Amino acid sequence: MRRALGVVLLLLLAGVLTPAAQAQARDQARVALIGVSALHWKDITPSDTPNLHRLAQSSALGSMSVRTVGNVTCPYDGWLTISAGIRSAAGYRCGAPPMPEQRGAGAVIPDYEYLIDVAGQKNVGILGETLKAAGAATVAIGPGAALALADRTGATPAYHASPLQLRTADLETARLIVMDVDDLVRPYLGADDKLPREPDPLPAAERRKALRLADAKAGALLSILPAGTTVLLAGVSDHGGVPHLRTAMLSEPGAQGRLLGASSTRREDISILPDLTTTALTKLGVAVPHTVIGQVMTAGDGGATFQRMTDADESAQTMRSVKGVYFTALAVLQVLFYVLAFLLLRRRAALPWVRGAAVALAALPVTSFLVNLLPWSTHVELFGGMLLFWVALTGLAFAGPWRRKPLGPLAVVAGATALTLAGDLLTGTTLQLNSFMGFSAEQGARYYGLGNIPFALLATGTLLATTVVAHRWPGKIGAAVVAIVGAFAMVLGGSGLGSDFGGVIAFVPGIAVTALIILGKRISLMKLALFCVAGGLAVTAFAVANYLKPPSEQSHLGRFVGQVLDGEAFEVVWRKFEAMISTLINPNLVPIVIAALGFLVYAVMRPEKASSGVVPAAFEHSPALKAGLIGTLVSGVVGMLVNDSGAAVLSMALALAIPLLLSAGIAAMRQQDGSAAPGVGEQLAGVAK
Repeated sequence: MRRALGVVLLLLLAGVLTPAAQAQARDQARVALIGVSALHWKDITPSDTPNLHRLAQSSALGSMSVRTVGNVTCPYDGWLTISAGIRSAAGYRCGAPPMPEQRGAGAVIPDYEYLIDVAGQKNVGILGETLKAAGAATVAIGPGAALALADRTGATPAYHASPLQLRTADLETARLIVMDVDDLVRPYLGADDKLPREPDPLPAAERRKALRLADAKAGALLSILPAGTTVLLAGVSDHGGVPHLRTAMLSEPGAQGRLLGASSTRREDISILPDLTTTALTKLGVAVPHTVIGQVMTAGDGGATFQRMTDADESAQTMRSVKGVYFTALAVLQVLFYVLAFLLLRRRAALPWVRGAAVALAALPVTSFLVNLLPWSTHVELFGGMLLFWVALTGLAFAGPWRRKPLGPLAVVAGATALTLAGDLLTGTTLQLNSFMGFSAEQGARYYGLGNIPFALLATGTLLATTVVAHRWPGKIGAAVVAIVGAFAMVLGGSGLGSDFGGVIAFVPGIAVTALIILGKRISLMKLALFCVAGGLAVTAFAVANYLKPPSEQSHLGRFVGQVLDGEAFEVVWRKFEAMISTLINPNLVPIVIAALGFLVYAVMRPEKASSGVVPAAFEHSPALKAGLIGTLVSGVVGMLVNDSGAAVLSMALALAIPLLLSAGIAAMRQQDGSAAPGVGEQLAGVAK
């Protein structure tokens, strides 16, 4: 009994003392942030960068997306983003950060008012102001560090141009030490300290020289840091021309060999620049201002290797280098298909081949996600994997007894598209990252949830696949299936799994219109408007629920609620509206919309001239398919208007829906004619078997 009471007493004392001990530990915490502009993981080797290599051996390792406002981040933008805790840009002055003017022990950033009054950086200086208010001493080393630690007046209390001017004793009173290492980017800067749009490659010998200089500076600081200092090292910028994933390290007890990520990306090995601001403040025990969007960088599971980090950037670069070519090729294939369909559909002998081409064309988009089930890093592996899945899916569409059904291949392709994206949402959206139609790691716009183009494909695939069920069981059962499955897909997209704002607004009216038409109800403009309002209310509910979560668990839905409450939402909405308008002149997206809609309208208005009645035959065979197409068009148009991807949403919805509609119409027409001649479907089935 006495022993038990002693244990209870010790536990109670520990509960009382632990908070005080934790507070003391926070007061003694020290963080050093070393920003090495333009640093790649492949730069770090034992021979050229021994100090950085040694640091990496004791650190958690990850990739850093340095994207700020533009696609390419200069050092000025990178350090400004760390200062503000939000993605920031210096405007036309982008290049190297300004050289500070020494004022006693500290320094002042010249023309600092420009950032606030001209460049409009509302949050600039928040890191310095927060630390000053908390009474936390800082030391800045180099121009970028001075910018990061400057308060709202542009002043930093302790500044040194080089770590060689410092000793360990000079750092013992500092809570946050920040150093700018710019040797890797200096060779690219012009006389005006600006980065060129397309810098010439730096000769290998000069690059190695710059690496050794950068490593020596980082090593000089690392050698004099007081014991117990937490070290953050990051490549904080690009060097012009092409965006890259950069280096990120966190050295603290227990971090060695682990992956370094953050909840801002929901990736165990990727973080973003604003995360550095939040991480530094959190490690120091200083409250993070609510306007800072970054999250704490955390060391997760093991498995962090240099090769894994290098491969991540190489995969991103492979995808980026051919993304424009891919969408151009897709647009050409789409337009060419409609031209040939217009010419060939009046020739009955060509109908099977047009049907095969239509199904193959519709099967193409989902392969950009399925390829991520395979390991790839080169162009050959990427396109080879996509070709493999493309042939497999097209073959599957024509391989079973369903090939003889007008809606059979449609059900396979639409269902596979919807199931792929739903499964991706349920398993952490690994298929959308580094995919042509998903999101790119180095560009940093999104890392999780449902992207705008994937939304278009998910909505279209879901509506078309469920209308196949409604074709088999028309009336209430079919409408219920559309409503239930559609609602499930909508919740996946709008909840924390998908975090898609505009998609919910667009998906709800698409589901409602499809289900009501299946029930034989008429759709008025008033009803359509009410359905859109319902979509808005649904996404508002998702956003508010997300906002009520802790900041580390919020997505952009919850943060948007905070922006509404802070009066900043208008700027966000206006920026997205401008982005949507810009897509209306996109040379890859708009031709798909014009060709698909033009063909569809002409095929309905002049069926004998445009398509020999293929589209009316599809609608006559399956009124449910007509309902699904109308619902798809509603979701596509609304999605185009409420998403910053604009025309991309409608174009990809049409790219999937219209070819599948034509495939169903051709099969229905041949079925009406009683044609028994083997077509391309039967030929493909024979090959598949």
